[in-house]
Amino acid sequence: MFVGAGQGNVLLGILIGGALMAGLAWLYITILDNERIARWITILGIGAIGFFFAGMTGLIVGLLVGWFFAFFIFWLYEGRYRQKLLPYMTGGQVLWHYTFRVICGAIFVFLITPILVVLPLSFNAQDFFTFTPEMLRLDPEGYSLKHYRDFFTNNEWQRSFKNSLIIAPIATVISVTLGTLAAIGLSQSHVPGRRAIMGILISPMIVPLIISATGMFFFYSDIGRFLEGTLGMDKNFVGYIKVILAHAVLGIPFVIITVTATLVGFDQSLTRAAANMGAGPVRTFFKIQMPLILPGVISGGLFAFITSFDEVVVVLFVGSASQKTLPWQMFTGLREQISPTILAVATILVVISIALLTTVELLRRRSERLRGLSPA
Repeated sequence: MFVGAGQGNVLLGILIGGALMAGLAWLYITILDNERIARWITILGIGAIGFFFAGMTGLIVGLLVGWFFAFFIFWLYEGRYRQKLLPYMTGGQVLWHYTFRVICGAIFVFLITPILVVLPLSFNAQDFFTFTPEMLRLDPEGYSLKHYRDFFTNNEWQRSFKNSLIIAPIATVISVTLGTLAAIGLSQSHVPGRRAIMGILISPMIVPLIISATGMFFFYSDIGRFLEGTLGMDKNFVGYIKVILAHAVLGIPFVIITVTATLVGFDQSLTRAAANMGAGPVRTFFKIQMPLILPGVISGGLFAFITSFDEVVVVLFVGSASQKTLPWQMFTGLREQISPTILAVATILVVISIALLTTVELLRRRSERLRGLSPA
């Protein structure tokens, strides 16, 4: 496929590659009949071809391709693909089993490739948004940390980063507090109009963000004039209040959904037992409910934090230059000046998001174990 793409005909490359692998498979199975030797021949052979045509990058790709096809040939020939499947599955069911996984893998690659492209570009030694010949050759001189140094030393980037670190945590605390209380209230069967209330509370997730931002602009403008004119608050401080409240509104739906999902398996008899023992509602919440729903609360809080930390549309409408957040600075860098520092910032945000989402997954598994939905 790669050869065909280089020649302007992907189909030709697929046909050539398929014929080559079929020939190797016939050779290994009928003549060589030694998987270990065949594996090393394929890995080193395709690696050498890749190095000849594309240098160090081609060598790495060739080694990976050689390892995969050496495994794939004997995986098919010896029927290993059926080892972990039910023995009574038909050939069509086995084919669909692996076809479905290939489709899922292709979708995953389609979604993740843009992110994977950004990561190495952030280490570009030149002020370009493309891979230089030095980078493609894996030449150390083609890579540099200068864009990361610019992010940590530039006053504009650091001010926007500090604003994000101020706004996102406070908005997250408000979202978690209000969203958790709303989810607990809506989990009670005697609450009238629960579905309608739930629909209203999660509407910020459904309504297009530009519409929500426009509505927040007019709403928080009136609040800002009241706080500044009537109460005499500082204009800059009021700006932070408006942005924090707007981001809290965007984060509350995530908290409601995750906490509500956690409360689905919650045994309400525990709260009734606590009440019979004389515990008040507040004590019952912190001693009984909160420990069991804590994974859902933390998961919702992490989603709310990510939403606030990555949001740019609402802050453009509600905030001012003093509340410029990191995504706003990135947007400015793309619109007004093409700054490669954006790539370094994007990489940092991706790493933060991966770390937070990994935490969410670990908390989800812990919640399932606590509720007995998965083995310990």
